Amino acid sequence: MVRLDQFNNAGYQRGRSSLVEAAWLVVQALLVRSFIPGSFHRRILLRMFGARIGTGVVIKPGVRVKFPWRLDVGAHSWIGEGVWIDNLADVKIGAHCCLSQDAYLCTGSHDWSKTTFDLVIAPIVIGEGAWIAARAVIAPGVFVGRGAVLGLSSLATVSLQENGIYQGVPAKLVRHRVVATGEPDQSTR
Repeated sequence: MVRLDQFNNAGYQRGRSSLVEAAWLVVQALLVRSFIPGSFHRRILLRMFGARIGTGVVIKPGVRVKFPWRLDVGAHSWIGEGVWIDNLADVKIGAHCCLSQDAYLCTGSHDWSKTTFDLVIAPIVIGEGAWIAARAVIAPGVFVGRGAVLGLSSLATVSLQENGIYQGVPAKLVRHRVVATGEPDQSTR
């Protein structure tokens, strides 16, 4: 039987002082999650609290980030409304990625086999050009390969291969992604 009164995460390092964390919570509530349009102020505020945010990143209203100092977002990525980056461990999002509305990235869980319900954390890495569709969930320790797609409301509990398209709960590979280059088809000339 689990004994939550014996839970102890004293060994977990939050990465910043309680004062910095409290300041982040206030700034996030008032300015980052707010309805105020635009990404400029969100990028600046996340950077002020230690996030590494590339050029041209779009961050929509309602985005929630647990610890910005554990976030790295590559250039020209989009983070949609209501995305929750619950990053007790590092989260790295490659360039040109799209995280659609209400996607949830979870880096923490608990060891249900121990009576003390120990905290378990693992990073998430999302490769360049990947798309995490609306309401999709990524579990701790998952690596999303370059160009992979995690479909609407799908759950990734294991790593996703490059250019794979995954759907379902748990997510299963359904096909491979082929991206049109926009170049005219030379075979008809």
